Amino acid sequence: MLLPGTSWEIRAGENWAILGANGSGKSALARAIKGDFPHVRGKLIRHDPEAAGTRIGYVAFELQEEILLREDRQEEARFFSGNKGHALTAGEMLIRDDGNPAVLDRLVKLLGLHPLLDHGLRTLSNGEFRKILIARALLRSPKLLILDDPFAGLDVGSRELLSATVTDLMNHGTQIILATQRIEEVVPGISHVLLIQDGRVAQAGRRSDVMTPERMKSFLDEGKPLREKRLPALPLPAERTPREATADPLVEMRHVTVTYGDLAVLKDLNWTVRRGENWAVVGPNGSGKTTLLGMITGDNLQAYANEVYLFGKKRGEGESIWDIRRRLGVVSPELQLQYRHPVPAREVILSGFFDSIGLYRKASKEQVALADQWLEFLGMTDREDRPFNRLSYGEKRLMLIVRAMVKSPELLILDEPCQGLDRSNREMVLALMQSIGSGGSTGLIYITHHQEELIPCINHVLKLQKDGHEVISDAAGPDSPERNVRLQANR
Repeated sequence: MLLPGTSWEIRAGENWAILGANGSGKSALARAIKGDFPHVRGKLIRHDPEAAGTRIGYVAFELQEEILLREDRQEEARFFSGNKGHALTAGEMLIRDDGNPAVLDRLVKLLGLHPLLDHGLRTLSNGEFRKILIARALLRSPKLLILDDPFAGLDVGSRELLSATVTDLMNHGTQIILATQRIEEVVPGISHVLLIQDGRVAQAGRRSDVMTPERMKSFLDEGKPLREKRLPALPLPAERTPREATADPLVEMRHVTVTYGDLAVLKDLNWTVRRGENWAVVGPNGSGKTTLLGMITGDNLQAYANEVYLFGKKRGEGESIWDIRRRLGVVSPELQLQYRHPVPAREVILSGFFDSIGLYRKASKEQVALADQWLEFLGMTDREDRPFNRLSYGEKRLMLIVRAMVKSPELLILDEPCQGLDRSNREMVLALMQSIGSGGSTGLIYITHHQEELIPCINHVLKLQKDGHEVISDAAGPDSPERNVRLQANR
């Protein structure tokens, strides 16, 4: 049961932040206010017609998942009916919501959405999709706007723009409910705070009364402490052919260009990732980071029209997709969106051994034992039988990180691995990645918009510019002033 006996009143003119760790019930509480989540006891009373669920704006990861799932089903229906049609674009989704055209025009300019309007929803990066959802929520000029972790996936500039936009909305009468686990994301205009600890409302009141140094220290220290014990013993990497074992570059791209119509996402890119190297890939939303990863994993079919080499073999020259996947570990927001199967959490981890979405093969006793060790390490043994789609966003992310690691991949791709995680879990994941990256047997490609999350084992930086033209690589050592200056510039 989540948040038993919760009593909370939101008055006119109040702007609230909901603070809580992963799995505490922040999102469930936000959705209950919206009217999308059942409450089994008590009453939810709306005193103003404008507070009806249909009049409340709402932005959350779960909403993004629902929209993409609906689009997948419509695409499947179009395929079987023989009606090819076309994938829904960002602009079409905004237009069909029947908002005020003048408001839409203003939002497009304010959020810089014009380049995205003709893009299919499934081609948008995680950060780009967030911007579209925010515009969609604002189209009807709601009286109450619920933002569940709205800054996740956004680059620094976009976070600053969103913060200013939220402040402007509050100044013009829109009430805000902001759910987050990062106290630095509580924008100045928030007047009240509801603090959730140990699954219950610990404090609710004016910001100055709740966000005291003592309470915030307790909040930041809440959750699973860093594990002092050893990491679970990972299995030995899969056997490699002599050619694979001696191939120095893990990834090599030669003059790679990726275009969508007139839009060039990557232009004449040359990039090599060698054994023993750990790379950070940085750049603003829309600069091509997700496209770059798709060229490695093969999810972007333009990889086969370019010179892309993986583990010494050129894409499209006879390699099996399963041969590639067994040597890759991937964690990304896009994978999390794809993994919608209501399978038990333990089976999600076990599926990593077979590179499947869902578990369709019987795992060995050794594999099951290793999955249980990881669940214990994460402090999530009590979640082992819970369906994946009933976990919180942060809990899902932890499961997918472990899923990527259980097979000891030669190359681990981490796209915003700490997105949606509270401080305790971020620290645990960063310590885990540092341990993996400093061990030397697994190479890292790590994407993040948060400079403070760049771990010491990162020794190379690739910067992508939004125009697709310039690429800057940096081979400075992890502690060198040159690297630190370059990373600061990449923000």
